[in-house]
Amino acid sequence: MRKHPVVLSIAGSDCSGGAGIQADIKTISAISGYAASAITAVTVQNTLGVQNIQTIPAEIVKAQIEAVMDDLYPDALKIGMVNDESTVKAIVDCIKKYKPQFIVYDPVMISTSGRQLITDDALNIIQLELCPLCTLITPNLNEASVLLNKEIHYLNEMKVAARDLSNLYQSDILIKGGHLAGEQATDILYCTNQENYIFQTEKIKSSNLHGTGCTLSAAIATFLAKGYSTNESVAKAKNYITRAIVAGKDLEIGHGNGPLWHFPNDTAQF
Repeated sequence: MRKHPVVLSIAGSDCSGGAGIQADIKTISAISGYAASAITAVTVQNTLGVQNIQTIPAEIVKAQIEAVMDDLYPDALKIGMVNDESTVKAIVDCIKKYKPQFIVYDPVMISTSGRQLITDDALNIIQLELCPLCTLITPNLNEASVLLNKEIHYLNEMKVAARDLSNLYQSDILIKGGHLAGEQATDILYCTNQENYIFQTEKIKSSNLHGTGCTLSAAIATFLAKGYSTNESVAKAKNYITRAIVAGKDLEIGHGNGPLWHFPNDTAQF
């Protein structure tokens, strides 16, 4: 029988559909994975920003993960927004119990509008217990700065930060440099085998970039589940997200930072 790779997204819900669980499900589906989900929080948000967050009880998050793992046997996990200590511990317990092959963690800590999405206690447990279990961690510049407790502003600092985080957590690290000054968007991938890769693309002028981090990490998890290497998965995911940004840049959805279009015309190639 034909089998699509199963990817479980553990993340928050975005009622406006552009980020979080909703973006992950669209992304995984667009590139021919089967998407399952475990919701960690319900956010009240739209393209204008996050207004409120309601955390889901940790025991319910854990039960969702166990229900999926016991039946669907996911090939990869994608972890997004986790904003309290008990939920992080529940996820860590599940990872240790089920030992999934691939774990991609997008450390969502600060919303685009500047709202902090995580408690200090949760951050401590993430650094001590969750990050060392991950296959790949995908922080942006601000998130990498938080994880290392130092500012990162330039390309050379990104390279050093990626190496330092990889050594710290024994995980592959992808630092996303889309907010660096200049016409190029540069991401740095540093792997535990000490190989490193630079991914550069021309910046696309768009006001519709809501959910780019969620989308990229979900795409990488899906390509890993399909059997590609980390380097190949990142390259393919960046190709997909570039097409999604281009397809969405002229859309009018909402009145603020709008979403990507997760189903560009040529997704059949994936």
